[in-house]
Amino acid sequence: MAKVSPGEFVNQVRTEGSKIVWPTGRETIMTAVMVVIMTSLLGIFFFGIDTFFGAIVQWLLGFAAGQA
Repeated sequence: MAKVSPGEFVNQVRTEGSKIVWPTGRETIMTAVMVVIMTSLLGIFFFGIDTFFGAIVQWLLGFAAGQA
């Protein structure tokens, strides 16, 4: 790797930074809203699955305790 001076490094960083295409404010807000919606849906889904399997385990434990 070639060594460059600190000034040249800063110039290269500025050049690369100018190539970045930043999202618009609307795109950022829409993406954030979609993330909130999807995480909420997944949270509800996994809560339902956890509740369902918890009920099954409780039923099996109660069934096993009754058989002893």
